[in-house]
Amino acid sequence: MKLHLATAGGQNIVTGYGKGFISVNGVRYQHSLIVMPERAVETWQPADFSVLGAADFELIAGLKPEIVLLGTGSALRFPHPSLSRALTDARIGMEVMDTGAACRTYNVLAAEGRQVAAALLIA
Repeated sequence: MKLHLATAGGQNIVTGYGKGFISVNGVRYQHSLIVMPERAVETWQPADFSVLGAADFELIAGLKPEIVLLGTGSALRFPHPSLSRALTDARIGMEVMDTGAACRTYNVLAAEGRQVAAALLIA
């Protein structure tokens, strides 16, 4: 699906997504990544939901967003609370949704000027 959203200041927006890819500002990624308005973390390691670990959430917490959107792929799946403990300890909110919904929600929150991080597992 292609998405179009006008933004100011060159912030990152998700411009498309589908089976096996996510596009950020027109650049196509075929691996999991974290997208924030001012940067993208292309080195986020989990290939899919089954390998998510506490260290993956510790990396997100270190980015200091106010809210995290966890896109879990094509299906909605909730990680065990022990995995996301670093976010809870840092008082960072997390919403879990499928990756398509996370992409759409990220664009809305980023356009509102929120300090949001979308941790996106490729569907």
